[in-house]
Amino acid sequence: MSEVPSELRDEIPKFDDDARQDHGPVGMTALTSMRTAKSALEIGTIIGLAIGVFWLIELILRVTDTPEFVLPKPTQVVTTLVGDWGTLYGPHLWVTVQTFLMGFAIGASIGLLLAAVITQLPFVEKVVAPYIIIMVTMPMVALIPFLRLKMGFGIGPIVIAVALASGPMVMINSATGFRRTDLAKIALARSYGASTFQIFRQIRFPMALPMIIVGFMVGAIFGLLTTVGGELVAGSERGGLGRQLKFFSSLIILDGFWATIVVIAALGVTIYVVFFLIGKKWASWQT
Repeated sequence: MSEVPSELRDEIPKFDDDARQDHGPVGMTALTSMRTAKSALEIGTIIGLAIGVFWLIELILRVTDTPEFVLPKPTQVVTTLVGDWGTLYGPHLWVTVQTFLMGFAIGASIGLLLAAVITQLPFVEKVVAPYIIIMVTMPMVALIPFLRLKMGFGIGPIVIAVALASGPMVMINSATGFRRTDLAKIALARSYGASTFQIFRQIRFPMALPMIIVGFMVGAIFGLLTTVGGELVAGSERGGLGRQLKFFSSLIILDGFWATIVVIAALGVTIYVVFFLIGKKWASWQT
């Protein structure tokens, strides 16, 4: 039998930096490993490119004499971020992280549980699948104002929206991982008298772990965006980075606005790197 072309193979994500990653998560070697000269070179290249882009934008804005209320200079954004970190950014970052973690923990737990159930009970999948598709395609931020009417102005509505946004991502990827289990291994386990739970615990779950981690990664990013969007749309008396975006934009304080965007972007990159490192440690066996 001829070998299946690599572009047609159904491969699981690889978290190993040394493996060729035609599929799976984007390679983050420079951000996740400091042990080799290659990584040091990559880190230096990334830092150098970032510095070059930073000063190129600064130069363009100075040469074109762009007003600060149109687009602030990068140096001004950095100065604002550093100078006002303790009052305008740090506390609001903590509020956003708390809200995100609560919603993501709920959504990811339910999503993983549903993935395990639907792969064992096909009838449940037929019932649940249409609603999962609706949840994936629906912007959960739009539900927050309606949830406010019922639950008030606490963080509850945003937490629910984050759970609804992240849960389906975890469920879809985890279910895909559970279905990729080698049927020959399951048949062998059954021939030795293994129960359904033993097969799930010893075979299905370990083999699905790479896809589960990818699901958590994607769900976390969706959850972060929903958290910031919820704070931006509905606001919160506790604050949050989304509320800061709304505050700065309403007063046309664009250096503060872009400083907040930098913080959100840094938080998103941190989430990606954390899950990449988790996958590298616990799910790189498939390489």
